Amino acid sequence: MDSHLQDNYTSTFKRLRQYIKPYKMGFVLALIGMLGYAGIDVLFINELETFIDEGLTQQNGGVLAAAPIFVVVVFILRGVFNYMATYGLGWVGSNIVMNLRQELYEKLMSLPVSYHDKESNGTLISKITYDTEQIENACSKALMTLVREGAMVLGLLGIMFYHSWQLSIAILVIVPIVAVIVSYVTKRFRVISKKIQNAMGSVTKQSEQMLSGHKVILAFGGQKQESKSFFEGNNHNRQQRMKMVVTKSLSVSVIQIIASFALAAVLYLAAQPQMLETLSPGAFTVILSSMMMLLRPLKLLTTVNSEFQRGLTAAKSVFEVLDETSETNNGTHKKDKVDGHLVFSNVSFKYPNTEKQVISDFNLDIKPGTTVALVGRSGSGKTTISNFVPRYYFTTEGNITLDGVDLNEFELTNLRSHIALVSQNVVLFNDTIANNIAYGSPNASPEDIERAAVLAHVKEFTDNMEAGLQTEVGENGVLLSGGQRQRIAIARAILRNAPILIMDEATSALDTESERAIQEALDHLMENRTSIVIAHRLSTIESADSIIVMDQGRVLEQGTHNELLARGGAYAALHQLQFGEE
Repeated sequence: MDSHLQDNYTSTFKRLRQYIKPYKMGFVLALIGMLGYAGIDVLFINELETFIDEGLTQQNGGVLAAAPIFVVVVFILRGVFNYMATYGLGWVGSNIVMNLRQELYEKLMSLPVSYHDKESNGTLISKITYDTEQIENACSKALMTLVREGAMVLGLLGIMFYHSWQLSIAILVIVPIVAVIVSYVTKRFRVISKKIQNAMGSVTKQSEQMLSGHKVILAFGGQKQESKSFFEGNNHNRQQRMKMVVTKSLSVSVIQIIASFALAAVLYLAAQPQMLETLSPGAFTVILSSMMMLLRPLKLLTTVNSEFQRGLTAAKSVFEVLDETSETNNGTHKKDKVDGHLVFSNVSFKYPNTEKQVISDFNLDIKPGTTVALVGRSGSGKTTISNFVPRYYFTTEGNITLDGVDLNEFELTNLRSHIALVSQNVVLFNDTIANNIAYGSPNASPEDIERAAVLAHVKEFTDNMEAGLQTEVGENGVLLSGGQRQRIAIARAILRNAPILIMDEATSALDTESERAIQEALDHLMENRTSIVIAHRLSTIESADSIIVMDQGRVLEQGTHNELLARGGAYAALHQLQFGEE
């Protein structure tokens, strides 16, 4: 592993340590518990000499009488220290992970639309769930093993050297060999951990895709294809996990075999006449027991390495997201109310890392309170134009002003408070219809919500529901029809009462009857508002103040419905095509 990658992990560890600082008292409590637990075990082993040499060999009644009390007290203390360590580390670990999850969640909300366009939801969900879980394991379980078993190893080595440095010297031979093995295993664990993470992201992504596209899969008979695709990702994840298991088990086995040679050497030396003369049965038992006890912490210290590397790799992955640049919000201009005068001047746009111009030299002046409709083929740039207004994207060239102020100079939250959005992809939250209508309008009264529901013709279908507006809609409104979901989205926009309205194919999910019923509500909604309407059905925009026909990011034609029909150009052809179909 190169030094750059090593430095990355070192800086990741240092950064992770900052999250422990607010909980240092819990960490100190855990540290006392871990060291106390290890100390009690070492003390117990050490007292075997007294019990054997004085109690059994010399028949000392006082020692034999005290032994049962000593055992009970030792195990009570052991239990107390274990509770302190487990609770303390669990508290610290769960708090760190809660804070990281919250920070990650809030960061993902603050990242620009362009970031979410290129990242899959499944991968990001995996970071919030799986990666943070690995960090918790590293902060609690792995740390406990490292400190407790590390203290145990040092304690056992201490009493071994105290009783006989000649016998104990054999154990030092294995230390450099173990260090070399651990160093190699650490590097391998890091590489495998990264691969496991990517594999988990792939599994989550595939699962999320299957759940969101379930109906399409059933309709087109794609079960086998999806099953095969999931199997490949799932199997790759299994293979990486098995590599981790093999590395872990081989390293443990090799270390234990090396330790057995050291143990054999101790037994051989202890059998020599000069050692038999100087070593009491109790001291020999302590040394032998210590060596046997050493095998377990040595094994755990090797296996805990994989937990630490997984935790560090996960932390690195989480920090990469936290270090992403949030939405640019350098603007300071705030307005309590805007008129809604939007001017697009020589606007051009292309997506990052691409050469294709999506919008080219676009000019448009939208007067306050007027309705402008954008029509054109798919991919002509209609939705991109509407995405500039709430600053989901920034123009590559040119600028856009609102009431004479450059959009980029507005404070972002303030700018968006003046905009209501109704999209063809309606997003509803797993809550009641009333709460979905009131989303983004926390101060709305029940009367306001009901009024918006009436105007958007939501009451027409909620009056037939047992719970009315308090009906739960299910995940993303799965329990409602497309038209019903669309009406709720329109009611949400009516309640927001913003001076600028953006409607992206807002009536696309409505049948003809619903469309007629709701057109009246839309006309009411658009009254005295600056409205940008992206429409596929031309019947919905006949009354627009201005219709812009777009093609490949440019303005092809502009005028009222009657003017464009009279001109006999692209709009007239599109109109003829649609009404010819009907």
